[in-house]
Amino acid sequence: MVRSSPWLTAEDRPLVLDFDGSVAGLDRATILPLSDWQQRVRFGAGWGDWRKLMAASRDLLPERYGCVFTGSGDYHHLSYLLLQRLPADRPVQLIICDNHPDNMLYPFGIHCGSWVYHASRLPQISQIHVLGICSSDIGLSHAWENHLRPLLSKKLHYWSIGVDTRWLNWLGAGECNHRFDDPDSLLSAFLRQLSGDPVYLSLDKDVLSKQVVQTNWDQGCFELKHLELLIEACANRLVGMDITGEVSSCEYHSRLKRWLSAGDGQQLISASEAAEWQRSQNRLNQQLLAVVQRASGG
Repeated sequence: MVRSSPWLTAEDRPLVLDFDGSVAGLDRATILPLSDWQQRVRFGAGWGDWRKLMAASRDLLPERYGCVFTGSGDYHHLSYLLLQRLPADRPVQLIICDNHPDNMLYPFGIHCGSWVYHASRLPQISQIHVLGICSSDIGLSHAWENHLRPLLSKKLHYWSIGVDTRWLNWLGAGECNHRFDDPDSLLSAFLRQLSGDPVYLSLDKDVLSKQVVQTNWDQGCFELKHLELLIEACANRLVGMDITGEVSSCEYHSRLKRWLSAGDGQQLISASEAAEWQRSQNRLNQQLLAVVQRASGG
C-alpha cells in the first residue's frame, strides 16, 4: 500500500526493519521482526528472493511510517524497496550520504553496493546525488565496475572527497563529477544548488568519520553536523527517509556471499566490540531522529 500523503510528519512513527537485531532504544518505533529473511536478503538477494520480499512487504509494512532503520549497511539495498513504494507520478530527488557510490556492477541480482543503479531506473526518481564518497570505488582503477548509464544520462551525480575522478570527465560525464578537498566545501556547494523538489533521504553511517561512530565498513570523513545541516535543509519536503550502517555480524550459509563479503574487506569484530559499537550507534540514531522530527514539523 502506498502512503496517502507524501510528506513525513513528526507524528509518523519510526520503523525498524529488524533483520539483525542491531537497532534498539528508539522511542515510539514500530519494529518488524524479519530475521527469517536475513540469509536470503543480507548483503545481496537474487531476483527471486527479492520479489518474494517485495510481495511480503505489501502486507508487513504499515501504510504510514516515518524514518526507516534497516540495520547493518549490508541492507542498504532495502532503500530500493522503499523507493518502489513511492507513487510513480510524483518526481522525487534521491539524496544519499554514503562512503560508497552503491552503483557497482553485480550480476547475481541486487546487493548493498548496486542498488543505486536500479533506483536510477525508477520513474519517480528524477535525480540522484551521492554525497561524501571517499572510497576508491569511484577511482580510476575501479571505473569499470561502475554502472555508466545513470552517469552518462546525468541522472546520477557523485559528490566525492579526495578521490581522483577525472575519468568521469573523459567519458563526458564531467557534469556529474563533483570533487572536493573537505566535507565542509562539499556540503556548502551541494546546498547552494539543492532544488526545491521533494526529497527522499538515505543515510549510510559509513559516510561518517570513525571519530563520530564505528561501522564495520571503510568509512568517510563527514561529521554529525554535516548530516544535521542536510536534514535541516530538506525540512518540510521529505517524502521518505532511511538510515543504515549499524554493526552486526552474520555467518552466511551461502558460499558466494561469504566470498563476496570477504572480498569487500568488511572488518570482523568480536561480540564485545559489536555491543559497544551498537550502543554508540543507537545514541547517534536518537540524535538523528530528533533532527528528522524537527525537520518534519515536530
